[in-house]
Amino acid sequence: MQELRWMIDSLTPTALLDIFVVAVLFFGVTFVFRGTQAAALMRGILVILLVLFSATLVFRLQALGWLLTNGLTVLAVAIPVIFQPELRRALEQVGRAGIFLNAQSSNTEREQIIHEIVKACERLSERRHGALIVLQRNSGLEEFINTGVALNSAVKAELLLTIFWPKTELHDGAVIIDRSGRIASAAAVLPLSASRNLPNPKMGTRHRAALGISEVSDAICVVVSEESGRISIANGGRIVSKLDPERMRTILGAFYGEIYSQRNQARWRSVLERLRLWAKPSKVAQKQG
Repeated sequence: MQELRWMIDSLTPTALLDIFVVAVLFFGVTFVFRGTQAAALMRGILVILLVLFSATLVFRLQALGWLLTNGLTVLAVAIPVIFQPELRRALEQVGRAGIFLNAQSSNTEREQIIHEIVKACERLSERRHGALIVLQRNSGLEEFINTGVALNSAVKAELLLTIFWPKTELHDGAVIIDRSGRIASAAAVLPLSASRNLPNPKMGTRHRAALGISEVSDAICVVVSEESGRISIANGGRIVSKLDPERMRTILGAFYGEIYSQRNQARWRSVLERLRLWAKPSKVAQKQG
């Protein structure tokens, strides 16, 4: 009871501000990792630490307690290494204020891009011509764009069909569509997936590359299999296969098109509204004081 009274007496304006800042920081960290593979890994680490600390307190395990206390320093160093892709993505977004802004291309342009990609992939699938198309969102892809041949051209189905024609010099690589909605480069080299739990152990290089770029960035990657003609989409380290044109259009709309843009805007409006409501009681208290 005395401890509770002490805590209440200690809630000065400075302490409340301190708590608010820490809460915002934790909210920002969870927002960065939300929807990624790192979120599950972080939850697993927190659960293990809570169980071990609880066992230390209940059974008074001194050796384990010493190990956990000193191991937190090692964990603090290991976290940036384990979550490197997510931290890199967050810093890139903050650096160019992209965390609050949508891509430069408008909703109408994105819908047209989706239409051209679906049209091209349908023809490529029929012809059994392999293809790899990357759609940039917030993460920087300059290092991968620079590995290909610079084009800076509008996204047209006919151009994509020409690029991925098997007898052209540019077909063996990825087409990267940048944030402005233009084809930045073709024949670009992408990183292969580092995951050991692939959906299909016999997955080809194109699909591994699609998973790889989606693991190190928030980009979306469309793949057309040269062997089967099947269309797949990779996003966030996961891949959805066996897509028909209509389903492909729906998924791209949700991940890249107007639906994605509206969802982002609604999400930030919700965040700002929550922050406004959270700060409102403190203003009322100040007026009463």
